[in-house]
Parts: sequence; C-alpha cells; structure tokens
Amino acid sequence: MVLPIVHAWAEMQESLALKNGVRLTEPQLNDARRAGVTFPEKIRVMRVHQLPQPDHEDLVFMARQVGLFSERATGLCLGYAIWILDAAWDNRLAWVHECVHVSQHEKLNGLRPFLNEYLRECIDPGFPFGRMEQQSLIISRDICKPPTTKLP
Repeated sequence: MVLPIVHAWAEMQESLALKNGVRLTEPQLNDARRAGVTFPEKIRVMRVHQLPQPDHEDLVFMARQVGLFSERATGLCLGYAIWILDAAWDNRLAWVHECVHVSQHEKLNGLRPFLNEYLRECIDPGFPFGRMEQQSLIISRDICKPPTTKLP
C-alpha cells in the first residue's frame, strides 16, 4: 500500500537532484564504471547536511524499523541521483557504495523496480543482509581496497 507513496517521493527527489546536482569527476566516473554503472555520466550528486527523508511520518517510521535512514548512513541513491553527507564527501567508499546501487538500478530497468526489490530485501532477510546491500558493500570495499604490494 505504501509503495505508490514511496515511488512518488523517490521520483520527485531524483528529479530535483538530477536538476541541481553536480556531475562526477573523472576519477569518480572511473569508479562508477568499475562499480558496474553503464551510464555514469547521468549521475548527479548532491552534497547535503542531512539525507532526504519522506515527509510522510508513517513512511519514515517503517523505514527506520527496517534499518533505513539510520544515523550511520552516509549516502542515499535514488536512480541516477546520489546524496552524500558533508562528513562523507571525501569518503571514496561512500561514493562507490552508492554507485553500485546506481548499477543495480540500471540492471533492474528503473527506479521503481529497484525500490521494490531493495525494500523487499530490507524486510526479508532484513537490512543490511539483503543481496543488493551486501553486493554494494562487497563491491565498494573491493574497489576501494588499497593495492597490495608484493615483497621481492
């Protein structure tokens, strides 16, 4: 029942960020490609003090019950729009993590299918244990890990 409200809110947020956000830098474009994004040039990023949240009290309550909008969150991805907190602006891992979610959005052919699957996984098996969140954690860590040096 709440999915239409979630979809409308997410689409409005994505539209605002695509209009007002900044493009990725060249190194960020390269990381987005490594994260699996097909069209990284479409991504726009908003630097924010607080991540956007729905105005609808019931939605925020339900989201927090499944682990979304936690105090530990550093970013949010809705389609090709990414929000990064001021405190995480220079955190490559946070950027790449959200780019993996953009890649998932592309593979599922849009924001609504992405949200449907992601939110379902937030309930079963629960956030952050769903396939999509785990994939984003693993891929972003792999991309951001320091190169290993071989001893002679």
